[in-house]
Amino acid sequence: MDYKLQVLGVMSHFKEMESGDERYVHVVDEDIDDREAAEQRRVQAFSVGLEEEGYKKHIGSVIYKSVYTVILSKKFNVLIPFGPLAILVQKKTNRDGWVFILGLLGIMPLAERLGYTTEQLAFYSGPTVGGLLNATFGNATELIISIYALRTGRIRVVQLSLLGSLLSNLLFVLGIAFFSGGIVRKVQFFDKEMAAVNSGLLLMAMMGLLFPASLQSTGTEVHFRISELALSRFSSCVLILVYLVSIIFQLKNLNDMGGSRTAEILDGDEDEEAAPEISKWESVIWLAITAAAISILSEYLVDAIEGTSLAWGVPVAFISVILLPIGGNTAAVTTSVMFAMKDKLDVSLGVAIGSSTQISMFIIPFCVVTGWIFGRPVDLNFQLFETATLFMAVLFVAFITQEGTSNYFKGVMLLFCYLLVAASYFVHGDPSSWLVFTY
Repeated sequence: MDYKLQVLGVMSHFKEMESGDERYVHVVDEDIDDREAAEQRRVQAFSVGLEEEGYKKHIGSVIYKSVYTVILSKKFNVLIPFGPLAILVQKKTNRDGWVFILGLLGIMPLAERLGYTTEQLAFYSGPTVGGLLNATFGNATELIISIYALRTGRIRVVQLSLLGSLLSNLLFVLGIAFFSGGIVRKVQFFDKEMAAVNSGLLLMAMMGLLFPASLQSTGTEVHFRISELALSRFSSCVLILVYLVSIIFQLKNLNDMGGSRTAEILDGDEDEEAAPEISKWESVIWLAITAAAISILSEYLVDAIEGTSLAWGVPVAFISVILLPIGGNTAAVTTSVMFAMKDKLDVSLGVAIGSSTQISMFIIPFCVVTGWIFGRPVDLNFQLFETATLFMAVLFVAFITQEGTSNYFKGVMLLFCYLLVAASYFVHGDPSSWLVFTY
């Protein structure tokens, strides 16, 4: 009996030992599993940290590359700091002459970068939408300046600045393109059918400007100041409608009539294929940034015009017509010269004459309609002297482009015509009663 009890005790002891070993092994296995899980969590956390760090480095690299491509890669952009400097001078000293000069220098690279980002965005939209983008943002600087001047009641400044942009594009930009291309090649050819269409649109716009000026100068209005304003508003609606139809016409005939600036760029040069330098969203972001910067700086430019005229003893007309368009037409000058020297004169004409067509057929009438909506008496009466100079410029350009050829001497003639216009406005005094309309 005792033997059996001893045997049973020994057996139970072994069972307890076995169960204890099983519990020990089970505890050890659980401990190993916990350590492995913890190690896996540490590895995952470390990999996530590396991914976040890599993502941050990637974002930083993309931002730096974008800033370098758009801003730092162009030496011309060293003028950008003059914009903030103009604002600082206005806040500290209120010297309008310096504010105007510094602001003009600061807005030049911004206008050029606005054109650049528009072209980059056009790569992703195709030739048709790209053409519309270039048409929309090609004169964005002039439009922004005009809207601010209109909002502050400076109706005469709106008229003179847009008139100056027209004269600058028709005579200076086109002249320097003909001259530069003529140096590279003795005779250059361009699509005279497209030039004839644009010349016809310009002459039609001149009718819209000439009739109100003639009506006022001859004193033949049925209702004084009312008939002229009503005619201007009606003519503006007609011009905008014709301009929209012309865009549809040119887009449908894009391939047959020489193409637009965007299509020309997308086709690429003979030596190298054109390709976008920044992404689509980068283009959109930079487009918004440059447009906002131009909008801010244009306020200080417009506000400084009259003070600059008094400080320098120079007519407001000369500052608005000759000096102010320099900032907005920087991109047009560089682009037209570049393509003219590459023997792509159709693009240069699209920049110069096409831009003038847009201003005369759309932007000027748009300002009249906008003023109509906001109760501002904006009309198409640019006064007799201003209308005469513009009319002669349009006639001269229409005559000089009718053959479809260009050379350096035609460029010289256009440039000296612009010099004559500048000299005329230097001695042309604009009555102060026309400068500002304020409620």
